[in-house]
Amino acid sequence: MAHPLPSTPLALHSAAAATPLLRHQPNFTHLISTATSLPHLKQIHSHLLRNPHHSNQQQHFFHLVLSSLSFPSYALSLLSFIPTDGPPPQQFSNNLLKHLSRSNNPHNTLFFFQAIQEKAFPFDRFCFPPLLKAASKSRALTEGKVIHGLAAKHGYDSDPYVETALVGMYAACGLISDARLLFDKMSHRDVVTWNIMIDGYCQSRLFDSVLDLLEEMKSSDTKPDGRIFTTILSSCARVGKLDIGKIVHGFIQENKIVIDSHLQSALLNMYASSGAMDVAQSLFDELKTKNVVAATAMISGHSKAGNVEAARLVFDEMSHRDLVCWSAMISAYADSDKPQEALKMFHDMQKHGLKPDQITMLSVISACARLGALDQAKQIHQFVDHKGFGNFLPISNALIDMYAKCGSLEKAREVFGRIHRKNVISWTSMVSAFAVHGDADNALKYFQQMKFENVEPNWVTFVGVLYACSHAGLVEEGKKAFESMVDQYRITPRLEHYGCMVDLYGRANRLADALELVETMPMAPNVVIWGSLMAACRIHGEFELGEYAAKSLLGIDPDHDGAHVFLSNLYAKEKRWDNVGEVRRFMKHKGILKERGYSRIEMDNEIHEFLTADSSHKQRDEIYAKLDEVVVELRRAGYEPNTSGVLVDLDEVEKREAVLWHSEKLALCYGLISKERQSCIRIIKNLRICEDCHNFMKLASKVFDREIVVRDRSRFHHCRDGVCSCKDYW
Repeated sequence: MAHPLPSTPLALHSAAAATPLLRHQPNFTHLISTATSLPHLKQIHSHLLRNPHHSNQQQHFFHLVLSSLSFPSYALSLLSFIPTDGPPPQQFSNNLLKHLSRSNNPHNTLFFFQAIQEKAFPFDRFCFPPLLKAASKSRALTEGKVIHGLAAKHGYDSDPYVETALVGMYAACGLISDARLLFDKMSHRDVVTWNIMIDGYCQSRLFDSVLDLLEEMKSSDTKPDGRIFTTILSSCARVGKLDIGKIVHGFIQENKIVIDSHLQSALLNMYASSGAMDVAQSLFDELKTKNVVAATAMISGHSKAGNVEAARLVFDEMSHRDLVCWSAMISAYADSDKPQEALKMFHDMQKHGLKPDQITMLSVISACARLGALDQAKQIHQFVDHKGFGNFLPISNALIDMYAKCGSLEKAREVFGRIHRKNVISWTSMVSAFAVHGDADNALKYFQQMKFENVEPNWVTFVGVLYACSHAGLVEEGKKAFESMVDQYRITPRLEHYGCMVDLYGRANRLADALELVETMPMAPNVVIWGSLMAACRIHGEFELGEYAAKSLLGIDPDHDGAHVFLSNLYAKEKRWDNVGEVRRFMKHKGILKERGYSRIEMDNEIHEFLTADSSHKQRDEIYAKLDEVVVELRRAGYEPNTSGVLVDLDEVEKREAVLWHSEKLALCYGLISKERQSCIRIIKNLRICEDCHNFMKLASKVFDREIVVRDRSRFHHCRDGVCSCKDYW
C-alpha cells in the first residue's frame, strides 16, 4: 500500500550495554511516560529485553511504541519486533493511528497501518477515520482507495464517521464528483459533513456549487454554523472572489447567523484581500477588540491596495504584534518602493525578541533585491546561513534573484551551484538573471541545460528566455522559443509573452512585425504592450506610429504619465510647442506628474539617494567639484554632452547643465570620491538611463579604470574599459 519507511536500527547490543536506569525492578510505566529523548527510550527498551519475565512486558512494549512516535523510524522498527504473545490493548491501534494522522508527516500513518496488518493486530471502525484523514492530508489517492476497499470489506463503509472521512479524502484528492456521490448517499449528515463537502467545492473553486449546497442545507435538518461560513470566506479571500463573498455575507445577514470573532475576522479578511478596503475598514472599526488576526488582514489589504501608510498606521496602533503581523508589515514595505523601511522593520522586529521564519525571510530578501544594495544582500545571506534557512529551496531561489538584482551574477551562480535538487524556479531564476544582465548566451545555455536535465520550463521561464532574446537582438532565436512554448510545451501565450515579442521586434526595428503582432494577438493589448511599441518608436524615430501607440495606451490608462511625457517629448522634437503646451496643461489639470528620476548608491552599509541637480547631500560641494573634474577628464577623451534628450525650450548652455546634473552622474561622482580605487561602483536608477549618461558611464569606466555597474528600469549595464555589456543595444 505504501513504500516502507526507512528503519532506524534498534541497536540492542549497545542499548543493553548502557548503564541501567534502576538496579531493582524498574517502574516501566513511569519511565516510559516520562521519557523525552530517543537514547532514553532505547535505554528503557534495553531494560525490557533484559527482564523478559517481568509482568506485563508486552503491554510495556506497546506503551513504548506509543511514546516513541516522535521518532517514527525507531517506533516502526520497535513495532515490527514486538513479541506476538498476545493481542495489544483494545485501543492501541486507534491511538497509534490517531496520533500519527495529526503529525506533520501524516503519510507515516499509512506505513504503520501496513505494519499493524502484517502483525495481524486487530482493528475496528475507529481506525478508518484517522487513516483516511492521513490519506487526505498526503493527497494519497491510491492508498485512500485501498483503505476505502478495506473498509467496505469489513462492513465499515456505512459508518457515518467513516463516510464523512471518505468524502473528505476524495474531495482533498481532487475527485469532487466521487465525494459528492458519497455525500448524497449518506443517510445521516451532520454539520461536519456539510462543512467538508463545502470545503471540497471551495478547494476546487466550484463556488456556484458552494452556493447551491448552502441553499440545499437550508432545507435540511442541519443548520449551518459559523465554521462553514468561515471556510467559504477564507477560500474567497485566497482567490479574490469578492462577488461570492458578498453573497455569503448577505446569506449570513438574512439567516441571522451569529457572527463571532472568527467569522468577523473571516469577513474582514475576505473584503481586505479582495481590495474592498472601505467595507473592510467599516468591519474593522466595528470590532470591540482589534485582535491581531484582523489587524494583520488590514495591513495586508492596505498593502495590496498600495497604501503602505495606512498599513503602518494600523500596525502602530496594535497593542500586541506577533510574527505574522511583523512579517505582513515587512512585506508591505518590500512590495512598495520602500525597501529600506522593510529592512529597518526587520531589524526592529528582532530587537523586540521575535525570530523570523521562512516567510519573513522571503520578504526581507525581496526587499534587498528591490533595493539593489550588494553589501546588504551579502549580510542578509550570512544571516540566512547562520539561522539555518539556507537549506530551504524557496530561500535559495530567492537568493539567486536577490544577487542578480544586486548586480552580482557570480554570487547568484554560487547559490545556484549549491542547490542539490534544483526545481523549475531555480533554473528560471538563473535564466532571468542572465537575461536582465544582457548575457543572452548563458540564458539560452541554461535554458537548454534545464531541458537536458528533464526540468520542464513553465510560462515564467519563457518570459526570461524571450526577454534575453529581445535585449540581445536575437529575433530568430526568440521566434523559435515562442513557437516551441506553444507547439512543444502546450503553454498558452500570455500578455507577458506577447509583450516580450513586441519588444523583440521593436528593438530590432521591425516595427511592422511588432504592430502586426499587436493587432492580431488573441487578447486585447495592455498598457505594457502599447508601452513597448511606443518605446521602440522613440528609439527608432518613428513618430507617427509612436503617437498612435501612445494614444492607444492612453485609451486604456488616461492618466499614464509615461505616455503623456512621450507625446510631450515627441512634439518637442518636432518643435510643435503648442502641442507640448496642450499636453502639459492637461497633465497639470489632471494632477499627472512625471515619475521622479533618482539614483542610489551604497556606501559603508548606507544608501545614498540623488535626484537630478540634487543639492541635499552633505558632501554636495565635493560631489559637484568632482563632477567638474570628471567632465574635464572625459572631454579630453572625446566626450561631448548629448542634449538631444533635453526636450524643453532651453538654450544650449542650459541644456548642457541639465544633462550634466542627472542623478546617476552625481551618484557616480560620489562613488569616485568615496570608494577605493579599483573597486566596483554600483548605481541603481529607477528610470531608463539616457543616452548621454550611458556614454558618460562607458567613458568614465575607461578614463578612471573602474568597473561601473548601472541597474536601470529594465536591465543592467556593466561598463568596463569604455565598453558596456549591452553593446549599446538597450
